Amino acid sequence: MSDLEEMAGARADAPAVPDRMTGQQKLALAVLLGAQFMLAADFSILTVSLPVIGDSLGFSLDHLQWITTGFALPAAGFTLLFGRIADLFGRRKVFLLGIVLLAAASLVGGLAQSSEVLLAARVAQGVATAISVPSALALLTTTFPEGPLRRKALGLNGALLGGGFSAGALLGGLLTELFSWRWSFLINVPIALFVLIGTLLVIPEGRAAVRSRLDVPGAATVTAGMLALVFGITTAGEQGWAHAEVYLWLAAAVVLLVTFWFVELKSANPLVPVRVLKRRTVRWGNFGGFASIAMTTATSFSTTLYMQKVLDFPALTTGVVIGLPGLLTVLGGTIAPRLLGRIGAPAVLALSLVVQCVGYGVLLLLGGGATTGVVLVLVALSVGFFGHAYSLVSYMVSATSGLPDDEQGLATGLTTMSMQIAITLGIPVISAVIAARTSSLSQESPTDAMLGGLHAGVLVLSVFLLVSALIVWLFLGRGRADQEARA
Repeated sequence: MSDLEEMAGARADAPAVPDRMTGQQKLALAVLLGAQFMLAADFSILTVSLPVIGDSLGFSLDHLQWITTGFALPAAGFTLLFGRIADLFGRRKVFLLGIVLLAAASLVGGLAQSSEVLLAARVAQGVATAISVPSALALLTTTFPEGPLRRKALGLNGALLGGGFSAGALLGGLLTELFSWRWSFLINVPIALFVLIGTLLVIPEGRAAVRSRLDVPGAATVTAGMLALVFGITTAGEQGWAHAEVYLWLAAAVVLLVTFWFVELKSANPLVPVRVLKRRTVRWGNFGGFASIAMTTATSFSTTLYMQKVLDFPALTTGVVIGLPGLLTVLGGTIAPRLLGRIGAPAVLALSLVVQCVGYGVLLLLGGGATTGVVLVLVALSVGFFGHAYSLVSYMVSATSGLPDDEQGLATGLTTMSMQIAITLGIPVISAVIAARTSSLSQESPTDAMLGGLHAGVLVLSVFLLVSALIVWLFLGRGRADQEARA
């Protein structure tokens, strides 16, 4: 029996689910959404502050990227492990641990007087994110039963994720400009305190009904494999894809992840049951989310290059222009559940990827004029970010549906891992395309060469989004349609 058949059978036998939230559920939702917004903003809040931080603490230019890399490595490498730990040992308990660690790391980072202390704090923030995000999502999906309420909750969550990521750069620029870069760290402390108190008051504990042993060999191989993968990708972003070290790390990642697969096949208590990885909804839902997040991140990077390298705008202005369309991510996330209820998550996911392809494709019209360029960026990002919000919601719904509550931490761990890898992979790949094309146009003026490189990057990411939409529709959407036709 396929996973879609299982879902259809489950829907037929399941009792009717409520369509209104209780007061307790509303309070829990407010706390979890506050946490998700903080964690999403933390991804990007330091982006425009990096040069200032480097000058303040004496980072050399070639070491400055480690502020971002130090966060990305543990955030992607440990997320699947902690998602499963949350299932086994208590989601609220694990979530609280992550929030406490985030608050402590943010305080240390905000008070850091040396580059070493700040990097240690940034790594700790990445670990805290790996702990907090999947457990928060698992608390969200287990608080609301599958159906309209869960779609609504995940829609609001998608809105806050997209809005938080977009607002992070704007907020970081404002805090740095008005106060100090240190407040990009310190602002987390009072928010984390609010989340801690709210969690203790309104969110019940949740764990698997039968506690099993943690799959240590599986945990070790998948964590090491993910760390090697992310390190290889970030090394490519720093040193270029022609560097031999990149492929050594990527080869190690492949070996470790293949080993993980065989470990899971033989394990009595697998970290990730192979039957879950084989589910159509899990596999292709996560793929669609990966495509959307990777290319949206790459688009934000590309427009930042355009604003600063071609139009010569300052960082704060760039943050405002890129941050304003993020408001449409919030709008899209709040209304997405209505469309999901009508045509289903797979169709919405495929359609949203097409919308992003069209929106970001507008950037192919970019030239050297400041007024026209700003208008095109605002139009492209507004359309693309709106579609991105629908992708976030539909991929979360697809990848977590049909699984029991005691595997929701695993499911949300997989979605978070897809998100982290996408954020890490999108920029290095598209920046390599931009750099290669720019270099090939070295005989042109610097502005024309940069524009040529940006056009090449936008073309690649737009084509990838279109191909991804076709793949999602064929392997996820059509599968659901065929099942419904047989029913």
